Amino acid sequence: MNPLTSVLGTIISGFILAILIVLGLGMTGINALEIEVWLHVLAGVVWIGLLYYFNFVQVPAVGEALGDEGGPGPAAINKYVAPRALLWFRWGAVATWVTGVGALQHLGEGGVVAAFTLQDGWQVIGIGAWLGTIMLFNVWVLIWPNQKKILGIVDASADQIAGAKKVALMASRTNTLLSIPMLMCMTGHMHGLPF
Repeated sequence: MNPLTSVLGTIISGFILAILIVLGLGMTGINALEIEVWLHVLAGVVWIGLLYYFNFVQVPAVGEALGDEGGPGPAAINKYVAPRALLWFRWGAVATWVTGVGALQHLGEGGVVAAFTLQDGWQVIGIGAWLGTIMLFNVWVLIWPNQKKILGIVDASADQIAGAKKVALMASRTNTLLSIPMLMCMTGHMHGLPF
C-alpha cells in the first residue's frame, strides 16, 4: 500500500518521517515550545501558501477564464477547487493563530500578554502576532462570508456578488501585503534579529 496515493496517507507519513528524524538524531529533549513552533510553522505554510495561491494563481486564472469566450470559464475552479481551498485556508488560519498563541505562552512568563502589549523585548514578535491577528480577522469576517456569496454557497443578488468580489479581493490583498512584514517579524524574532 503506497501512502502517497492519498492526502491523509501522505500527511501521516510526513509526521512519521519527522518523528524518525528526531529519534535518529537523538533529539529526545524536545520541549513544548519547539513542538508548538513547529506546528505553528506547518499550519502557517498551509495558510500563507493558500493565500499566495489565491492571489498569484486562482484570481488571475479566473479573470482570464471569464475573458475567454470560447473557453471552459471559471465554473470548475469555483465549484470544485475554491470551496476546498477555502476550507483549508480558513482552518489553516485558525491553526496558525492558535499554535502561535501557544508558542508565545511557552516563550516566557506572560508571553501572550507581553507580545500583544508590545512590552520591551517583545515588540518584534508582538507586531507579528498583531499582523497575524488582523489577517485571521480578515479571513473569517471579510473573505469567507463574501466568498460564500461569490461561490453561490449563500444566496446573493448580482449587486451583492459584485460588492462581495471587491471586499474579498481587497481583504485578500491586504493579507498578502501584511504577510510580508508578519513573516519578517516572526522569523526575525526566532533568529534574534535586532529589528
